[in-house]
Amino acid sequence: MEILVLSDSHGKVDHMVRAVEQFHPRQVLHLGDCVRDAQALERQFPQLPVTMVPGNCDWGQTGEPERLLEIEGVRILMLHGHTRHVKSSPMAAVYAAREYGADVLLFGHTHVPLVDYDGTLWVMNPGTAGDYTRPTCGLLTIREGAVICSVQNISLGR
Repeated sequence: MEILVLSDSHGKVDHMVRAVEQFHPRQVLHLGDCVRDAQALERQFPQLPVTMVPGNCDWGQTGEPERLLEIEGVRILMLHGHTRHVKSSPMAAVYAAREYGADVLLFGHTHVPLVDYDGTLWVMNPGTAGDYTRPTCGLLTIREGAVICSVQNISLGR
């Protein structure tokens, strides 16, 4: 199963549409900034499940700032990152993921792509889908309980 992970789209819904067309995911996880973009993507692809959490730019949005999902037996903690101060260090988010018993931690907020695996926990920041020249996204692949995380460039087709 391929899951597309997006964050910090900041109004660039067209970049998210390109990512869906490029990677053909079975599900999308949006890590905030801006939830309204994820809602627009959901309207454009109604058959594609989209799960989202709000970010620091999602004023007035009600929603869980952190969500723990289980997909095909894999526990995934998704958050934007501002509530765990990831711009200073991702460690508070990592500790939270361990407390939740997560296999994967997904966060955004910094706009800096990151993939790390220490043998027990995958940590991924997909970067920013909203970058005007080099937008990025994450791919979370689950096959028979095994996980692989990667960051990919979104092709703008220029």
